[in-house]
This record gives sequence, C-alpha cells and structure tokens, in this order.
Amino acid sequence: MNASPSPSVPPAGSAGPDALRTLLERALPAVMGVLNVTPDSFSDGGDFIAPEQALSRAQAMIADGVDIIDIGAESTRPYKGAQPVTAADELARLKPVLAEIVALGVPVSIDSMKAEVVAFALDQGAAIANDVWGLQRDTGMAPLVAAKGVPVIVMHNRDSVDSAIDIVADMKAFFLRSLDIAAKAGIAREKIVLDPGIGFGKTAEQSMIALARLRELDMFGLPILVGASRKRFIASVSPSEPKERLAGSIAAHLIAAQKGARIIRTHDVAETVQALRVAHAIESKQ
Repeated sequence: MNASPSPSVPPAGSAGPDALRTLLERALPAVMGVLNVTPDSFSDGGDFIAPEQALSRAQAMIADGVDIIDIGAESTRPYKGAQPVTAADELARLKPVLAEIVALGVPVSIDSMKAEVVAFALDQGAAIANDVWGLQRDTGMAPLVAAKGVPVIVMHNRDSVDSAIDIVADMKAFFLRSLDIAAKAGIAREKIVLDPGIGFGKTAEQSMIALARLRELDMFGLPILVGASRKRFIASVSPSEPKERLAGSIAAHLIAAQKGARIIRTHDVAETVQALRVAHAIESKQ
C-alpha cells in the first residue's frame, strides 16, 4: 500500500477482458467479494443459495464498492467438513443466477476446481478463473484457461496439514509446478495471479507465517491475492465464530496489503473497502 496517492478511488471497472489488469494498476488493492451459492460454506453456507438472494447480495456488494465478485457453487472449506459435489451440482446452482450477476457489469470470477464448470461460467461472461488447486487438480483446467485467454488465480493447497514443514517453501514449490503447467498449456504469464491459500492445508500458525512472509512470493513477479476473511486462524488468536471475525480479517488484510497484496478477497466488502481507503489515505501523508 505504498503506491503514490491518487486523488480519488476509481469505481469498479467494466467486465471486459482487461478489467483485472486495469484494477491491478490502481494504487489501492482491488476488493473481491465472496458470493457462495452453496448450502455448506464455512461462514455463509445457505445464506445466498436462492437465486434472488444471490442476486441481491451481488447488488449490495456493488453498492459497497466491490471490484470483483467471486462466485462459487462448491464449498471448499479450508478445513474438514466440505461435501464434494459434482459438476452437475455446481452448474445447477450457477445456472439460475450467473448470467444476471454478470449483467450487473462488475467483473465476475468463477471459483471452481472443475474445468467443466469454469468453461460454462466463462461462456456466460465470467472474466476470471479462480482455481483453488492451482491448475494441479483438473488436467483440463490449464488448456481451458489458455484457450479462453482469461486471467487465472492459482491458489496454493495441500491434501493434508503437516505442521512440521516450512509452509512458505512448500508454497514456492507448489507455485513452480503450477507455473510450469501454465507455461506448457500456453497461459500467458501476465494472466496469472498467485494466492497463498490462507487456511487451506495449513495450521493456524502456518497461515499466519504465510501472511508474515508474503513478500517472499515477490520472487515470482506476479500479483498476489489474499483471502484471510473469517478464517479459523483468527480464532486461534481471539476465540470467535466465523461471523465474529471481522476485526481479525481487517487486521490480516491490511497487513497483506502492506506486504504487497494486490487483491483482497473478503466476505465483508464495505468494511474492507473503508479500511483499505483509510490506510491508504494515512500512508499518503508521509
């Protein structure tokens, strides 16, 4: 957040092919709002599964200043308890609402590890692929992203937690594999965003280490997305339920922004936008 100040914060960009690049060029990190059309997501499962609720939520996030809406139809809880669903299940949840949300004019990213689901969403006008397995789970994902020419968020993940490992070294090795897959598929490097996957395959301590050492990912020369919103590591510091973790989420996201994160993924859009703007305004007075 040490970029030169701008006189005002531009509104969310259009959903065109260069929307993400435009957002990343701003002084402030872009704010990505979470929209789960699922019955079992860890924080808001069931809240927005009805199409009218999902659309209303998207409209509210736009009013609050969101830059990207990240829609997901399968819970990928960052700890045990998520129920795997088929591509058909995801599509059934997305079809009644996705086109209407895209039509609102804010860039939409599709949060799915299945190429079939991502292909449908991109055909409906979604602008970004968000793969929580970093192109390493579905072999059809990288070729699809390459063919569509869209940006892709590559998230670090693990099948199991290992408290003994250096989690940052593991992230670096993971991203090297993902970037190799991307290069071989023909994905342009400038289309890639890295996500350390806070909470995914990590202990609470490892999630905090990943945030504290975020600058080490600068070695890749790629934009970083951080989604620490309502994650369980917050409760390890201050016992709380997911919807009671706003302050902890804001603290983590401000630190991430200070360490170079260019996209902040959050459930709480208005509060995050305000926090980022105030922090930026204060820093600009130095």
